[in-house]
Amino acid sequence: MNSDDVAVGRVLGRREVVALLGLAGVGLLSPRPARAQAPACVVRPEQTEGPFYVDERLDRSDIRSDPRTGEVRPGAPLALAFAVSSIRGGACTPLPGAVVDVWHCDALGAYSDVGGPGAGQKFLRGYQVTDAGGLARFTTIYPGAYEGRAVHIHFKVRTAAGAARAHEFTSQIYFDDAITDQVLAAEPYARRGARRLRNDADGLFRRGGSQLLLPVTRSGPAYTGTFALALAV
Repeated sequence: MNSDDVAVGRVLGRREVVALLGLAGVGLLSPRPARAQAPACVVRPEQTEGPFYVDERLDRSDIRSDPRTGEVRPGAPLALAFAVSSIRGGACTPLPGAVVDVWHCDALGAYSDVGGPGAGQKFLRGYQVTDAGGLARFTTIYPGAYEGRAVHIHFKVRTAAGAARAHEFTSQIYFDDAITDQVLAAEPYARRGARRLRNDADGLFRRGGSQLLLPVTRSGPAYTGTFALALAV
């Protein structure tokens, strides 16, 4: 499997964020998770798209299955929401109409549609358009692990091509190691048996990954998390 650890973009420093907004003392980098009803204005670092992005044009919120066969990938359910905001003129407001693409590996570390065991399939891929409140919601599974990377989810946010300032932002989401330890100890993840990288051992995570951690809550076997993201559009 190809590596996807080529870095792009960079981490914004606090001074750059304040300069971008034209405001002083704005708490943009607070680690507290955002509520879905009132997304926080949080500037995130970009990271590599990786070799596994395919523009499948799959408009769906539940990305667990292969659309051709209907087969659902097994794994711990994850309700994932993106709260996307726009930074403009010193204000931060919800960003409606943005296309949010998500793609990640299954419980055993396989990606769809890029060769190997997932060749010809389209599981764990899809996009949603943010609503009036800047929210895009997905039903997926907690991603598994594969050699050379910490557990992560890829995402891309694109504004409308006809907008005054069309924008594309690509990055990755990471998870707390303690939670990942619990998830990967259970089936079907445990059957892979391969060692995984912890966050601090992942070269990409060390380039801003601490600002890309998804705060998750657990309810039985399922997990829920909202990822707040502010774009200068």
